[in-house]
Amino acid sequence: MPPAAPKPARTAEEVNEQIRGLWLRAGGRLTAEQRTQYELLVTEWALATRTEVVEAA
Repeated sequence: MPPAAPKPARTAEEVNEQIRGLWLRAGGRLTAEQRTQYELLVTEWALATRTEVVEAA
């Protein structure tokens, strides 16, 4: 059996709130730096979502 993946530090809901805040502060247009931050947040959100689904099963 493969080892369990590490648990994300934040929940999908917490990361989603940060994503929403980023978009609101940016006024719907992301700079290159904000785009990089957004991509990292979406990746973190996806991991948290996947972990939450697996734990619920």
